[in-house]
Amino acid sequence: MLCVFSIGLMFVSRAAGDDEHVLVSAQPGIQALQPGETLTYDVSWSRMLTAGTAVLEIKEERLPDGKPGLKFLVIGRSVGIVDAVYPVYDTVQSIFDPQIMKSLSYSMHQNYNKKKRNLDVIFDHQRKIAISTLNEDAPKTLDTPEQVQDGLSFLYYLRTVDEFTIGKVIAINVLDVDKIWSIEVQTLGRETVKTQAGKFSTIKVKTRPLHKGVFQNKGEVFIWITDDSRRVPVLMKSKLAIGSFVFSLRTMEPQTQK
Repeated sequence: MLCVFSIGLMFVSRAAGDDEHVLVSAQPGIQALQPGETLTYDVSWSRMLTAGTAVLEIKEERLPDGKPGLKFLVIGRSVGIVDAVYPVYDTVQSIFDPQIMKSLSYSMHQNYNKKKRNLDVIFDHQRKIAISTLNEDAPKTLDTPEQVQDGLSFLYYLRTVDEFTIGKVIAINVLDVDKIWSIEVQTLGRETVKTQAGKFSTIKVKTRPLHKGVFQNKGEVFIWITDDSRRVPVLMKSKLAIGSFVFSLRTMEPQTQK
């Protein structure tokens, strides 16, 4: 489920280097990266079929050099009829250095319909490379730009941005398996959104569609984040050719102003 949302992000991005974009800078002082935060989402397909749940957590983590860091952790699982027909259990983890606002490592372990898929990525920012290992394949070494995130830290990094101006397009580089993508995000406006967790004033953003001819008709991703210092994503929609996956916030700890 979470992997489907991540794939949706990749579908509506484009390979870095197609055009020149000024990458956004994060605001380290914003309250989006607080250990102890737990966000629980109901996942549905086109709001008609309940597909599963996804739990996102921020935990304290001691980095290899002894400095304090953060661990972003997601557990996604199928429920109900989906679990009976096509069981899914995913765990995704990102180790993040808040001092440099960069991912240090990323792992994704997927179990779906009795199949498994494992991805592990190690970033070496000093050498500007990343080593990516998929399943039992030989590791691949990728050149990385100065600022790059993984598929999970992308969402948290986006929450630290303080440049949500209507119509403005911002870009964040993201590594996905063996490619670097430039995820383009456009602010659409402010909306009031209601989920099971409550009623929220939000900023609505969407990923910018690809140019014609590159992953055509693969859909768009919309994210509604709270219009406050925490920037909590309360609703996320990944539009696909066969419908859309919807992540709706059910509970959060600690609570935020609504």
